[in-house]
Amino acid sequence: MKFFRIIASLVLLFCGESLLADPFTPPQTNLPKLKLQVGERTVQVPMAITPEQRAIGLMGRTSLGSNEGMLFLFDFPQQAVFWMKDTPIALSIAYIDPSGKILEIYDLKPLSEDLVQSSSHLILYALEMPKGWFETNGIQPGMSIEGLPRVEKKSGSDS
Repeated sequence: MKFFRIIASLVLLFCGESLLADPFTPPQTNLPKLKLQVGERTVQVPMAITPEQRAIGLMGRTSLGSNEGMLFLFDFPQQAVFWMKDTPIALSIAYIDPSGKILEIYDLKPLSEDLVQSSSHLILYALEMPKGWFETNGIQPGMSIEGLPRVEKKSGSDS
């Protein structure tokens, strides 16, 4: 039964949330911003907190500054899956656990509908930055990000 709930959650994530996002939606504005310490870099990024904000993400953006990106917050630790539908800029994504530790980093192709899934089921945050930003700044899996918001503890299962 737990397996079917996970599959249903993934379907909702990709079908439900993506249906909320209009491909002609202008870039999101007025999202709350947060200052993070990532290695030697301090970045201030908007936070995508609600399902609709996460579904839209950086859609509609045609450029990012060298230290601009977006932080995605999930309701509970989970296996995260992203794609680049309607996102024309190249990005890299870091999947982050509840303690702020970067577990995985991937490059994302503009406008790709290929799914980029985390290996871990412990992802509570995802940080998207311009493609190559993590590598250029010496950021690697195992490093921690400081300044992440606390997420109210919720469970993704009944166990």
